[in-house]
Amino acid sequence: MEKLNENQIAERLSTLNGWIFENDAIAKSYKFKNFKEAFSKMTEIAFECEAQGHHPNWENVYNSLTIKLNTHDVNGITQKDFDLATTIENIVNP
Repeated sequence: MEKLNENQIAERLSTLNGWIFENDAIAKSYKFKNFKEAFSKMTEIAFECEAQGHHPNWENVYNSLTIKLNTHDVNGITQKDFDLATTIENIVNP
C-alpha cells in the first residue's frame, strides 16, 4: 500500500463529509440518539473492519463515537483508510 501525500489526502477528503486530517490520521466524530444506537453502529462497523482487514482507533462515550484511521504499516494514510472511511459513512448515513 502506497502512503499518500498531503495533496492526495486533501483531494480524497473533499469527497468525505466531515472527515478531517489531523495527527497523521483521518478522523470524524459522530453523535447518535443514545448508547444503544452508537454501540449498534460500532458493531456494524466492526464487522466491516474485519472484512477489510483494517481496524480503526476509536473512542465511544455514551452516544458519541470518534474514529481515527491510518495505516500503521506505512506510518501514514493510504487508500485503505479512505475505503474504510467510505464504508463507515455508508453504515452511519445509509
